[in-house]
Amino acid sequence: MTTLADSKPDFPLPAAHDHQQCVNKALSTAEQLCVERGVQLTSIRHQVLALIWENHKAVKAYDLLDRIKPLQQSAKPATIYRALDFLIEQGLIHRVESLNAFVGCRCSGHQHEQLLLICKHCHEVEERTATQVMQALSEEFTQAGFIAHSKAIEIHGLCSKCAGLVAD
Repeated sequence: MTTLADSKPDFPLPAAHDHQQCVNKALSTAEQLCVERGVQLTSIRHQVLALIWENHKAVKAYDLLDRIKPLQQSAKPATIYRALDFLIEQGLIHRVESLNAFVGCRCSGHQHEQLLLICKHCHEVEERTATQVMQALSEEFTQAGFIAHSKAIEIHGLCSKCAGLVAD
């Protein structure tokens, strides 16, 4: 199965980036995975996922609630949080802990660890698999006798586009 990780991410996104292609691929991957796993991608879950994928920026739960209200008048915070929990559990989105926000997962087809590069200027988030970094961490954990249940690293800084703007 092809996943979003199969396409090389560009950070920052090129000006000619066809973001609708990202959205379509994320939604179709989510639909396919839910069918394969025997879980339901309900209308609200689909809408929340689509809103998260509107761009490559992390989005907060209450912003999602504000944006979903016109589509689902009865939506409450619990509605959004249940949808977010499901999407995280299915590996379709990531929680960006340092921002208390959520971003779409480019590697939804398989379990993975993540390195998130977060631009403090444009707020774009790039997900990297960072295989060598994660392997080095695993070795450190082994030496320490530590059993990690999950690994996620968030790095805040400037993407190359924004670094160029700041330098100018």
